[in-house]
Amino acid sequence: MDPEVRFDRVSCHFGNVKAVDDVSFEIAEGEFFAMLGPSGSGKTTCLRMIAGFQYPTQGKIFIHGEDDSNLPPFERNVNTVFQDYALFPHMSVLDNVSYGLMVKKVDKRERHMKAEEMLELVKLSGYGNRRPSELSGGQRQRVALARALINRPRVLLLDEPLGALDQKLREQMQVELKALQRQVGITFIFVTHDQQEALSMSDRMAVFNEGRVEQIGSPREIYDRPGNAFVAEFVGTSNVLDAVEAQRITGIARPLSLRPEKITIAGPSQGKDGLSGVVADVHYMGAHTRYIVDVGDDAPIRIAVQRQNVVGDDLKVGSSVALSWDDDAVRPLDGAEQ
Repeated sequence: MDPEVRFDRVSCHFGNVKAVDDVSFEIAEGEFFAMLGPSGSGKTTCLRMIAGFQYPTQGKIFIHGEDDSNLPPFERNVNTVFQDYALFPHMSVLDNVSYGLMVKKVDKRERHMKAEEMLELVKLSGYGNRRPSELSGGQRQRVALARALINRPRVLLLDEPLGALDQKLREQMQVELKALQRQVGITFIFVTHDQQEALSMSDRMAVFNEGRVEQIGSPREIYDRPGNAFVAEFVGTSNVLDAVEAQRITGIARPLSLRPEKITIAGPSQGKDGLSGVVADVHYMGAHTRYIVDVGDDAPIRIAVQRQNVVGDDLKVGSSVALSWDDDAVRPLDGAEQ
């Protein structure tokens, strides 16, 4: 079976700027695929090339097995949901949702019936006569989703669609968006700079940096087995050690990653053997506490540890501590094998 979307050595240059540089990857049919990376990493340019808003400088983009690299947007069986919703303020919700069918000259009664079905799908039954200005941010986002889905595209592109929402609503919409994708069964390609969104929603994810893909895998693979220092530091929080630091701290002379939640911290009175250090800073985060531990040397290694791994009394700045971890918590970077 052909992948739903395939990039074959795709580049996109703007003058001397390589926004996307020789990128290849595949997205399976029905997959929720996230493209994660900082601003300027190339993820949005890739999304725009799938949509047809931008053409590749070189390479090919296949959508369901066909080379769509140079097709205009209206000839591609994809649709896009933007961060700013892009709703028509002078139209009702029902007319916004049914707009794509109106362009296709579908009979008014039929398109309104299908629009009502879409509104029910996104839990907005009864909102058809309202204007976008009468809706909350989350409701406007649902309208934008309904409008994008009404033509039943093979691929739905989502360009940071939750970026304008507050944190609580973002988390609610993450759950709803994933459930909606399962229900409609089409391919979702989701662009975000928010690592938690990518980890919680995607089936697989690609981590972008400076126009290239650093690593592709499931959220668990990316988090538990980062391929290099950039992925380890960008996806979640990690202690990234170069070969010299790793040799001193772990006895392994190669670049390593050590996740904070994999570390146990204890006061000396608990009799723990391990790396000795002194608490340099404490950050109470509610469900967990982050400890920064000075383990010596001219450039102290700062180690953060989740609250549930603390053994003994609460530790304070200046407390002497011992740090320990299981062998499998240490992950080699840059392709090195442990």
